[in-house]
Amino acid sequence: MRARRDVYLSAESPQTVVEAQRIGWRLYCVSVLQELGIFVLENKRLHVQVEAYDSRLRTPDSRSKRLAEMKDRTRVVVHWRTIDAPKGLHSVPIVHALAQAALCQSPRSAIASIDSALNMGMLGEHQLPELFALLPPRMNVLRPLIDGRAEAGSETLARLMLRVFGRLIELQKEIDGVGRVDLVIDGWLVVECDSRAHHEGWSMQEADRERDLALAARGYAVIRPTAKLIFNRPEVLIAAVRGLLATGSR
Repeated sequence: MRARRDVYLSAESPQTVVEAQRIGWRLYCVSVLQELGIFVLENKRLHVQVEAYDSRLRTPDSRSKRLAEMKDRTRVVVHWRTIDAPKGLHSVPIVHALAQAALCQSPRSAIASIDSALNMGMLGEHQLPELFALLPPRMNVLRPLIDGRAEAGSETLARLMLRVFGRLIELQKEIDGVGRVDLVIDGWLVVECDSRAHHEGWSMQEADRERDLALAARGYAVIRPTAKLIFNRPEVLIAAVRGLLATGSR
């Protein structure tokens, strides 16, 4: 399909890429992550990258009129950035997208996105120095908190918020006779972060309950906060863990 003059896209191109290219820009930031299936807590806007030196787009020409139309319809977020990437790319490279997403999200959500990219194999551990070189020095404090073993954004967010207790938190721990569990606190409290995609239906619930019983037989306590609860009501999870840890320490 023709996106604009001299720019053609595959007919299977994502709609977000098409919209970005129609006004002469590249898909950027959290919009790139969403197209790749990388975890983003929330985003309903189209993020695009424009070269900082492209003064033509700062004037009221046809492209800026197109931007005004798109702002009304999709709430476009324009990032004026000059990046070191081939000009023919319709979306920015993953490292640049993650760097900008880290600035557009909360610190916990940014870590969750990076964890997700690592877990999916879309970012390598060897690329982390490049990623953090693109960020302000103040964000280096996030780097020790990154862990690509997290299999879902809810796991990362739960792990980070539960650090408030100052207890040992083990991620994706293998337990004999049970398999891997999402998080283990203090060696005995298991936190399984359930999503509808992997825990819907009675057969899946039966399997979860059998796992819980197997864990109980081995001396573990289990709680199962849903991803929705972790995202929207984290205080409920924190209160539950606080109560159990207080009981377990008696």
